[in-house]
Amino acid sequence: MKKDPKRNFTELDAYLFGQATHYDIYKKLGAHKATVDGKEGFFFDVWAPHAAAVSVVGEFNDWDENAFYLERVEPKEMGVFEGFIPGAKDGQLYKFAIHTAAGDVLYKADPFAKTAELRPGTASRLYEKEEFKWTDSAWMKKREKIGEVKYVEQPMSIYEVHPGSWKRHPNRDDDGFYTYKEFAESLADYVTTMGYTHVELMGISEYPFDGSWGYQVTGYYAPTSRYGTPEDFAYLVNYLHKKGIGVILDWVPAHFPRDAHGLADFDGQALYEYADPKKGEHPDWGTKIFDYGKNEVKNFLIGSALMWVEKYHVDGLRVDAVASMLYLDYGKQRGQWVANQYGSNENLEAIEFFKHINTLITGRNHGAVMIAEESTAWPKVTGSVKDGGLNFSYKWNMGWMHDFLDYMKLDPYFRKDNHNKMTFAMSYNEYEKYILVLSHDEVVHLKCSMINKMPGLEGDKFKNLKAGYAFMMGHPGKKLLFMGQDFAQYQEWSEERELDWYLLDNPNHKGINDFMKELLHIYKKYPAMYEQDTTWKGFEWINANDSYRNIFSFVRKAKNGKDSLLFVINFSPMVYNDYRVGVPKAGKLTLLLNSEDKKFGGTETRKKKTYEAEHSECDGKEYSIAYPLPAYGVAVFKM
Repeated sequence: MKKDPKRNFTELDAYLFGQATHYDIYKKLGAHKATVDGKEGFFFDVWAPHAAAVSVVGEFNDWDENAFYLERVEPKEMGVFEGFIPGAKDGQLYKFAIHTAAGDVLYKADPFAKTAELRPGTASRLYEKEEFKWTDSAWMKKREKIGEVKYVEQPMSIYEVHPGSWKRHPNRDDDGFYTYKEFAESLADYVTTMGYTHVELMGISEYPFDGSWGYQVTGYYAPTSRYGTPEDFAYLVNYLHKKGIGVILDWVPAHFPRDAHGLADFDGQALYEYADPKKGEHPDWGTKIFDYGKNEVKNFLIGSALMWVEKYHVDGLRVDAVASMLYLDYGKQRGQWVANQYGSNENLEAIEFFKHINTLITGRNHGAVMIAEESTAWPKVTGSVKDGGLNFSYKWNMGWMHDFLDYMKLDPYFRKDNHNKMTFAMSYNEYEKYILVLSHDEVVHLKCSMINKMPGLEGDKFKNLKAGYAFMMGHPGKKLLFMGQDFAQYQEWSEERELDWYLLDNPNHKGINDFMKELLHIYKKYPAMYEQDTTWKGFEWINANDSYRNIFSFVRKAKNGKDSLLFVINFSPMVYNDYRVGVPKAGKLTLLLNSEDKKFGGTETRKKKTYEAEHSECDGKEYSIAYPLPAYGVAVFKM
């Protein structure tokens, strides 16, 4: 608590804010508890340069817009209004009443609020608790030690999860949401059992409409009140860290909704958004675009990102819709956009914003990562700023995802003509640091769940999915899989209901879940699976051209050359009782994974686990082994 301050927002604060370098801006703007002249209350500070006046309304003054006006502080051209309200208390609701130059009064939620009223209410809530007592120092020290370079050599298998629809309490009027604390314990048990290394949480920043899944943000500094308090959210992160699980948040700096209580036309005019509708609006989404050329707006976003990473110990941010920020004409027709000063479609201001924020976040927080959901071929997304890159830590490999799903949906008869869809990603793998993703976006809006994308009858669908997951886990790149897909949920995902956990009582679904668990543990155990993701030193095709039989074989390699893993994956219904595959050297191979094992719902009880490489040429290799490869079979060998 501040003790008898003369002023909360100082001229130094104004200077830094105007330079986009006030990295603790959330500690100044918004509402903060203090004692002034011996009276306890809250300072209220808001940036509203176009406003004629600003007052604060709330439970402490019966929502009277004329009860308490803020003062425009020096330098007045900055447009920050400030005031101290004695008697305002923790937990009370409030809004800023923006008196516009046109004579209107707009009731706005606090852009820097720490927490908010539970939807459908839209007010901000005063919140000033003692600092959360973190007990994740071992995790944080480990993350720091890994640093901003070595993180690419670590395993990363991400479980993407929407907290409100993962599990719910049945038969409750409050939607049955798990609290952050309940979610922490339940999620950690599942994630550690399965073998994921990280979770990626959707919909944490406050948002008004459940159906937006958290991508229409109104509270960039507030964990959503749906699941509890900010302290409860800190408990979630702390608990997961103590269980050895990294935490990534979805973060949405690309756009914001038009909701009347939000950022749109905040002080009666365009403030957080570009003033020109051709730059400041997404016609397809009906949302506003942040003005990345305005330092105060950049500082607003930078401060939000830093808060999640530094105050809440989050290990990374997955930045949503990066392509929509980079291209001025994204989702727009001719006449709907304005070219940059050079006549082209790149948003130069957004480019500089990314260079600034990515360098800052990873520079101040070694081991934390910034991840781009970037759907185009924009060059050097993960390249260094010195080399003209955007300096993201990773990029979602959307190209791989589309090619992979296009192939997997095909009847095996047609796969031979589309074999290159599965091999093409290796032709550009070295250009970026990639995460292979099968995210929530691929199992909604009539796209079908993963199991229902698969061709064939019931049994074939499950075998196809096992083969697809094995290919994904073996392929270079970190991994992300959306919740429910690791037990082959039939239904498309919906935010309105929990996952169909009862399916785990079915042997087919349990078999997929156990198979995925085995893959994830193999992935974490063997450095060959993750250590050299971005170089050909870590990957070798054995046979990338067996298109007629729909079979792929490749080797993953560790830096020390030990415990390389050979993958053989059959994407056809044909059985090959003595499929011969080349191996790089003489010696014994140990079978680590057989998709037809009974423990995965298969029919085999094969006891043979060791195979001796024969001096018999195959696939251009001097040595080879013969293996009985089942229909849609997967075999993984340690060499």
